[in-house]
Amino acid sequence: MVVKIIENKEEKIEMVDLINELKKSKKVDYAGAIYTFEGIVRGKEENMNLKKLILSTPDTKKTTEEIKKIVESTKIKYGVYDISVIHHIGEFYTGDSLFLVAVLGNHRNETLDALTEVVERVKFDVDFKKEEISDNGTKTILAGG
Repeated sequence: MVVKIIENKEEKIEMVDLINELKKSKKVDYAGAIYTFEGIVRGKEENMNLKKLILSTPDTKKTTEEIKKIVESTKIKYGVYDISVIHHIGEFYTGDSLFLVAVLGNHRNETLDALTEVVERVKFDVDFKKEEISDNGTKTILAGG
């Protein structure tokens, strides 16, 4: 399991790195699925052109622990073998990667369900603040947005 908050692109971890790490699991012989999610910065919405996005959290250590709890409870709930999560904070531009999740499981259904749950719970339950700086000014979105 890898759960990490990376600030200001200090470290380069890509989806292939998470997948390769999952494949090192002792459970890989029993696995039949790896599902992944990569959240990226959207540059355009109706009536908005993004210039940059600033993503932050008030306490990186606490946020990491919250994500670990989500990962552990999701592993138990769905019976998947492993889940890895990378979340970036800092300043970003269109197309930049913000959020990576990879799940190793026995079958596709529970593996996909586990992936979906982690993505949704991190988005709605973890204390992140997103500032979208666009042609229209700055819009702040707190956890759940």
